[in-house]
Amino acid sequence: MASAVHGVLSCEQIRELAAAGVIAATQPIEDGQHQPASLDLRLGPTAYRVRASFLPGKRRSVEALLAELTYDEIDLRGAGAVLERGCVYVIPLLESLHLPEDVSGVANPKSSTGRLDIFTRLITDDTEIFDHVAVGYRGRLYAEVSPRSFSVRARQGSRLDQLRLRRRGAAGETTLSDAALAAEHSRAPLADGELTLRDGVILRVALDGLGDVVGYRAQKHTDVIDVDRVDHYAIEDYWERLTPRRGNKLILDPNEFYILASRERIRIPSHLSAEMMAIDPAMGEFRVHYAGFFDPGFGYGAQGLPGSRAVLEVRSHDVPFILEDGQVIGRLVYEPMAAEPKILYGQGGVSNYQGQELKLSKHFKAP
Repeated sequence: MASAVHGVLSCEQIRELAAAGVIAATQPIEDGQHQPASLDLRLGPTAYRVRASFLPGKRRSVEALLAELTYDEIDLRGAGAVLERGCVYVIPLLESLHLPEDVSGVANPKSSTGRLDIFTRLITDDTEIFDHVAVGYRGRLYAEVSPRSFSVRARQGSRLDQLRLRRRGAAGETTLSDAALAAEHSRAPLADGELTLRDGVILRVALDGLGDVVGYRAQKHTDVIDVDRVDHYAIEDYWERLTPRRGNKLILDPNEFYILASRERIRIPSHLSAEMMAIDPAMGEFRVHYAGFFDPGFGYGAQGLPGSRAVLEVRSHDVPFILEDGQVIGRLVYEPMAAEPKILYGQGGVSNYQGQELKLSKHFKAP
């Protein structure tokens, strides 16, 4: 299929922008930062602990507000420092942007960040919204970081956020309609089983069919987790395993953090990318963290299919809430790629979550 002129920029297009100075950095951008449809962003040398989360608003800089709200500066160089659970930090990133007038950006926590329940949002100058970079933006980038379940150790160069860049078409909106998704699904399945569409592909929670463990709940009062250590920590030191229960139901306790999986196994074709979004803010008393993007090639194994489950980072709010197997929990919104990446997810480097079922972050040893 021919690539669209508008849409999400591929790895190769992002590299071209970096070479042209559109994406700048105080240290050279590393090959490992490039994903098929996004760029990993790196923490800078200093974290500012602030009293509360904030947005600068129009005609104000993040730096000016940091001067008012900071009550501690933390050195992230060398061995780094511990970012404590429940605290809010703003960290200038090594990367900055000088975008052209037809390119905007959107950020999301990396998958591994979300699975550690690290609440991470991108901030720019002169903005009234998190995680969005306006067309033509020129300036620094900042990450707001607030660990929720575990205190974590991070350092300069740690990658918690990823940035996706979009080239705007004449019509502005780039997401695929339900009719377009149905046509895509008829050519190559976007998910196994029956496809349900409602402003995207509907995902349902799996509380059956996953074996002896259907989910994980974060423990309280654990040791610190180093965000740059892979395959290092024992699951039982940080998580409670959730086993199947009668009726395939799970009661979410208020303010507890859960790792669950989707019933559907999904697939992202090479000419598309996807992002998980909320169904409706009014549905239920829980929230899915929505960490990470789904890159082109996600869910395609060595035989082309069978697909990979979406892992869900779930937190209940003020009251206990019952989840049932098959309950609607999110939707995938698809966008065209402005160009198909030459290397798809799972084909080059390390792809920690290709072919995943129910899977914790890469920091934990396999069960």
